[in-house]
Amino acid sequence: MSKFKIDLDVDSTPILDRVIEAYGFTQKLQLAEHLDMAASSLSSRYKRGIFPAAIVVRCAAETGANLEWLATGRGPKFDDDELDILKVPRRKIVDGQLYEAGLLMLDKVAFLPGKPLPQKPMCIIDGFMQYIVDQSFSEVYDDDWLVEVEGKTSIRTLTRIPVGKVRISGIGMAFDCAIDDIKIIGRVVLTVK
Repeated sequence: MSKFKIDLDVDSTPILDRVIEAYGFTQKLQLAEHLDMAASSLSSRYKRGIFPAAIVVRCAAETGANLEWLATGRGPKFDDDELDILKVPRRKIVDGQLYEAGLLMLDKVAFLPGKPLPQKPMCIIDGFMQYIVDQSFSEVYDDDWLVEVEGKTSIRTLTRIPVGKVRISGIGMAFDCAIDDIKIIGRVVLTVK
């Protein structure tokens, strides 16, 4: 670890904002809940001109974020050479639409050995399930996929059938259509229940 200077009499707002970013949260309330503190207590930490050392150290320990980046904003956010963690953007399906939902830190050992890691991963939250979807694929084959059908996004099971068609099942009634009639966003590579 390199040496760097920390100013202890500093505006804590950008530091706490970096902590939120390192955790992958999108709101201050999420950080307050994670730290098991009242939202008003976190709000007062934002207003103080004091370096939030305990929060910064805990964040570095829990996320692997670079301490210098958390404290000063300089340097890389994560030392990827030292981490075996994938930082995966999260999206939540609400009424068939995708909305941003922060970032998921996922240990690479969660994937089966011998299988390639997803090249362009995205985490999809659908109800009480989370799916890791690889948006990088060369061919569509029988499996679970993130698809858009008539403007609505969902996780569906696709089964290839002859002459460029696909059977779509998983929610409601199964149906057949041309593969070009749907937008295929990515293949489900991991499901977390």
